[in-house]
Amino acid sequence: MQRLELLAPARTADIGIAAIDCGADAVYIGGPSFGARKDAGNSIEDVGRLCSYAHRFGARVFLTVNTLIYDNERSQVHDMMLKAVGAGVDAFIVQDLQITEWEDIPVPLHASTQCAIRTPEAAARLESLGFSRLVLERELSLEQIRDIASSVKAEIECFVHGALCVCYSGECYLSEYLDGRSANRGECIQACRSDYDLVDGDGKILMRNKALLSLKDIRLIDRIPEMAAAGVCSFKIEGRLKNVSYVKNAVREYSLALDSLISSQPGRYARASFGRIAGGFSPDSGRTFNRGYTTLFSDGVRSRGWSSMDAPKSMGARLGRVISVRNCGVRALEVTVELPAGCTLSNGDGFAFVREDGPVGIRGDVCQGNTIICKRVKGLAEGSVLYRNYDAAFEKALFNAPPHREIPVDVTIRINSDGTLCTIARSEDGRTAKHFTSASLDTARNKERMLAMLRRQISRREGDFVFELKEIAGADGDIPLLSSAFLNGIRRELASILSASPCNKIPLPKGIRSIRDISGRALASDIGRHDGELMRTKYCILYELGKCPVHQGGKRDKLLYLTNNGRRLPLGFDCRRCEMTVNGENHVRAGETVTGSRK
Repeated sequence: MQRLELLAPARTADIGIAAIDCGADAVYIGGPSFGARKDAGNSIEDVGRLCSYAHRFGARVFLTVNTLIYDNERSQVHDMMLKAVGAGVDAFIVQDLQITEWEDIPVPLHASTQCAIRTPEAAARLESLGFSRLVLERELSLEQIRDIASSVKAEIECFVHGALCVCYSGECYLSEYLDGRSANRGECIQACRSDYDLVDGDGKILMRNKALLSLKDIRLIDRIPEMAAAGVCSFKIEGRLKNVSYVKNAVREYSLALDSLISSQPGRYARASFGRIAGGFSPDSGRTFNRGYTTLFSDGVRSRGWSSMDAPKSMGARLGRVISVRNCGVRALEVTVELPAGCTLSNGDGFAFVREDGPVGIRGDVCQGNTIICKRVKGLAEGSVLYRNYDAAFEKALFNAPPHREIPVDVTIRINSDGTLCTIARSEDGRTAKHFTSASLDTARNKERMLAMLRRQISRREGDFVFELKEIAGADGDIPLLSSAFLNGIRRELASILSASPCNKIPLPKGIRSIRDISGRALASDIGRHDGELMRTKYCILYELGKCPVHQGGKRDKLLYLTNNGRRLPLGFDCRRCEMTVNGENHVRAGETVTGSRK
């Protein structure tokens, strides 16, 4: 049976706990340092607190150590990892290959997506270094994922939801080049979300002030069955800088999708942790942070619509066009907007629209029907397309109706001939607990009523456990007379016994290192001195604009540049591989054209 894992991001331990409550099988979180999100660090104590909570349900915690490491930092990183193991961390997500040399790290190592894993050869090499799981590039097709998964024994983890780096992970030097802050050191300035002009070799501006490198967010919830069949065991949600609303919403939505897949193919799949989610809100990933969604290259077919160049920040769900705008008081506007069927607005909703200088946000102070009262803002006019990027009613539901996680426990009661009882409980993860009555009890006069009370009082939630009475053996004879308080005491004692034993976690595989050669690993050096290729990407501006010379009949005789704040970045087009590059200012040589030849 294949175990499927939903892996959630956690900026903090509290967000990680919320993710587990919403259905995550594992959480990835940064420690005090050396994680690829420098602004999402946590103390070892907080990591330990998250581990303690996660392990109650057999869920796992992975610590991100996915930056490159300078030689003078080795002892610091090593010490931090050992402390994290002591805190209960189940695995490390790693970029720098020298960590594979540390044989005293007892938990599995997972090769980060920053290792740029996009071929079976790269996957096999990392597996030979001892990595037990490989986090693949986001730009791969299902066929490529299947090929990699079939070439190795290591587990395969793939991103299914959230923000996209425009380039191949771990190979972006744009932030370092422009500002001296390296993405491979957790300091990315997100230059891909900045506005640029697109300029040709003659200095003609073809597009002005657009986030030409910004991609929409990926959403592959409908592809989970295909991905599982292709060999993916871990489905990863991006977002270690995201807030708790985003994490709870995405985790709940994808957890339900995994449950649906498992129930549709009984015996083939199971979840990687224990417990079921009760109560809570109805998830909708369109109602929390997103830049619009794309499935990117999952079908192996290039398409337009990958870019979020008009709105590199969250625009939210499209509502409709503005019907009218009129002044309302001294500093307010009354805005009337088309609404989709069934859509309702709430006071405090946040909205956005796009004007010439980019997206603009507004707050709906008073919302009634399809009318919004807000502060005056320039550019909002009849015909503007309005989006909702903050849904006040949905946010309220997220916090007022939190789900809770509970481990199912099957209970059997055996009524002995002397009138005593033996109660046996077995949890979903295999823990057992027993309770015996010490003396015979009086016989119940109303047998049916007593049996009903047995089921009612035993089949309840207690702590992390939800008990369900499955069988009453010996019920053909006399039934002992039991009070509800006595039965509640039995249930509490069973819960106490189960809690005293650790949850039986599904073990993670540990890699076997078959080679010692880590030559060729990226060195933590000053990439900023490099003036060549700064990023390589499957995304292509020419194709996005309908001007690809290979597929769309565009011209190939002009150099193209991205310009921003006086910096000019030449674009290269490797049409043979169907990839685009962004390069340093002095990279283009005399005679170089905008496209390479396709053979």
